[in-house]
Amino acid sequence: MILGRGRVVTFMIPVAPLAWLVAAVLAALAAVHLYWALGGRRGANGAIPERDGQPLFRPGPGATLVVAGLLAVASALVLARAGWGPDVVPPVVSRWGTWGVAVVLTARAVGDFNYLGFFKRRRGTRFARLDARFYSPLALGLGIGTALVAWAGR
Repeated sequence: MILGRGRVVTFMIPVAPLAWLVAAVLAALAAVHLYWALGGRRGANGAIPERDGQPLFRPGPGATLVVAGLLAVASALVLARAGWGPDVVPPVVSRWGTWGVAVVLTARAVGDFNYLGFFKRRRGTRFARLDARFYSPLALGLGIGTALVAWAGR
C-alpha cells in the first residue's frame, strides 16, 4: 500500500505460526479420514449430510482415503508456501495450490445452499447442527488462514 509522499507501508503477517496451525489442523483432519477409511466408526455418524434420517451418500474406504490424501497434500502445500520443508514443490505450484485450497475450503464453508454450509436450507439434523457449529466455521477459518499464507508466503 502506498501512502502520501512516496512512503510504502506493508502489512506483516506472521506466516510461520499461521501456516503451522493451518497445516496441523489439515493434517489432523487427514488422520481422522484415514481412521474412517481403515474402518473406524467413531464420529462418522455426524459427518454426512442426511435426508429423512438417511445419509445422502455412503462413501467407501477408497473415497475416504482420497479425501485423507487430499487433506494431507493441502497441509503439505501450506507448509511449502510458508517456506517449511524440503523444496520438492516448485514455488509456483505451492502458490497456486495453496490458493486452490483456500478457494475449496471457503466454498465448503459457503456450502451447496441445500445440505451443507452457512447458507443451507435443510436444518434440524445432527449433521446440520454440527455443520453450523463446527464444520462450516472451521472450513471458513481454514480457508481464510490458507489464503493469508498463500498471499504472504515466500
